[in-house]
Amino acid sequence: MRFKDVFSIIGPSMIGPSSSHTAGAVRLGRVARQIFGALPAQADIELFGSFADTYRGHGTDLALIGGLLDYATDDPRIPKAEKYAEAAGMKIIFHPKKAKGAHPNTATITLQGDQRSISMTGASIGGGNIEIMNVNQFDVTFSGVYPTLLITHLDRPGMIAEITSIFGRAQMNIGYMDLDRKGREGDAMTVIEADAPISDALVQEMNGLEMIREVIRVDLSERGHV
Repeated sequence: MRFKDVFSIIGPSMIGPSSSHTAGAVRLGRVARQIFGALPAQADIELFGSFADTYRGHGTDLALIGGLLDYATDDPRIPKAEKYAEAAGMKIIFHPKKAKGAHPNTATITLQGDQRSISMTGASIGGGNIEIMNVNQFDVTFSGVYPTLLITHLDRPGMIAEITSIFGRAQMNIGYMDLDRKGREGDAMTVIEADAPISDALVQEMNGLEMIREVIRVDLSERGHV
């Protein structure tokens, strides 16, 4: 990832001590929460590299929990996030792991509740920036910097053209797109980063397409809540 300005390196307004270990971790948690769509009943968090070695000392555990509570990076509740999660009824289990080749600040977050679950793997790559690398076993990449749609659909000819045409009719630019598929004519996931907020109307139109299984919007610019 290329940093676009000095603030990408310094990091966002945040509860410290570290943009990588706290601000980036908050954003990882928030992305997972938005993908799940609600407060989960249970979160299993696998930690790799320096996340696994120092997560309690550097406050990464509290930052990840704060993100799962949909707190922003500068939310003053982050230092007591574990208490707030317990009060909200969310169970969190951390699993420090070792994995060769993983980014030093990597987490795999699995959320469960209401008879559904999601999994997401991402890394905190510096300056509070993150990179998501896998969602629900699809190898798709996005940054969380821009409003993003995660579209799960059947893998068939013309599907991408239908998806992008909706953005065209809404006069919205697509800044980045990624796609992964599972097997011949199986399920696929398309990720689109837009350069403007994605409206409810666009999401509804996308959901109306034949062969669409699920449309998830991720937008970290929105202020969150429990």
